[in-house]
This record gives sequence, structure tokens and C-alpha cells, in this order.
Amino acid sequence: MEIRERILQEAQMLFFQKGIKAVSMDDVAMHLSISKKTIYKWFENKDQLVHDAMEQYITKIEGTCSQEIASAGNAMQAMLQIVEMVRGIMRQIHPNIFYDLQKYHPAAWQLWQQHKDQFFLKQTKEHIQRGIKEKLFREDADVEVLARLRLAEVELGFDSAIYPASQFDRQQVQIALLEHFILGLATLKGHKLINDYKKITEEE
Repeated sequence: MEIRERILQEAQMLFFQKGIKAVSMDDVAMHLSISKKTIYKWFENKDQLVHDAMEQYITKIEGTCSQEIASAGNAMQAMLQIVEMVRGIMRQIHPNIFYDLQKYHPAAWQLWQQHKDQFFLKQTKEHIQRGIKEKLFREDADVEVLARLRLAEVELGFDSAIYPASQFDRQQVQIALLEHFILGLATLKGHKLINDYKKITEEE
């Protein structure tokens, strides 16, 4: 593996495990058993390393998300696959990562904002529209309003003023918000698919 690629992958893993602020360039060098000089050959400073690591990660999750949606038999199945994808992502991400990005690395934070406001918004709108056509989501759903609500929910789940880390598990918060969103969109037909997936029996 090219050294630059290896540095990016390992730095990203450390950022996700410990938070960005908590990881120094010395930590990255020590983890990789290389000198800081080698890292600085490829990255001007920590800010560039964070930026490029986030850019690589965003590209990866956009590809994974697109594959999950494309491979799903219907919009509800795609939503439920995304629930599992979110569950996996949340197991990897340190709760402070978005706070660290916003406060200390504005260029990398802007990458996340662009991902959210462009790719994520577009995919969410298309997904809702697909569900409406398949009679799995309510036909009276306001696609634009609800797609933007979903974007806001993602960031809300990381807001420590609302969900303090001492009281809430970030993974559980994000899954609860996403499942609530899906249930609010679902038709009766859609609810039945959700219940089948969760192995829930409800009285009608």
C-alpha cells in the first residue's frame, strides 16, 4: 500500500477512535512506526491530514450508501439497510468528532457540510420519492421538508446539550431518530414491512 494511503487510513482510524483533538501528529507517527518527517512529506500539517482523511471517508460512505440503495428491492428495504449501515458507522465514530471538526478544522467541516447538503439531501429526497411511488411511504409526505428534517436529525443526535454523552449512547440515539423518521413516513403496507423486519407483532 502506498505510504500516503496508509497514513490516511490509520490516521482516520485514530481520529474515529479517540476524537480528532486528542490525536497528535506524534500519535499518528508512533502508531504507524514511522517518523513525523515521513508524515510531513505527504501532509503539510494536521489540518491537511484531517481534511484528506475526511474526504476519503466521505467518498467511501457515499459509495456504500449508493450501493445499499441500488441493491435494495424497495425503498423500505433500503431504509432498513441504511439503519444497519448507520449502526456500523456509529460504532466507529468518537462522539466528539463533529465538534472537533467544526471547532478546529473548518475546511474538513465544510466537506461534511457539502456531503450533507448535496449528496445526502439528494439521496434522501430520491429515496422518499421512491417510497411514495411504491406505496410504502405516505403520498401526502412533503419530500423537501422531510428530507431536510432528516439532515437536521443527524446533527441533532450529536448535540451534547440535548443528548449528553453521560446519559445517552450516540448509536442508540441515531438509530432511534432514524427509526422514528421511517415510521412517520410509512404507510400501513410500509409498517408491516418494518414489523416483519423487527419481528414485531402488533394488534390492529
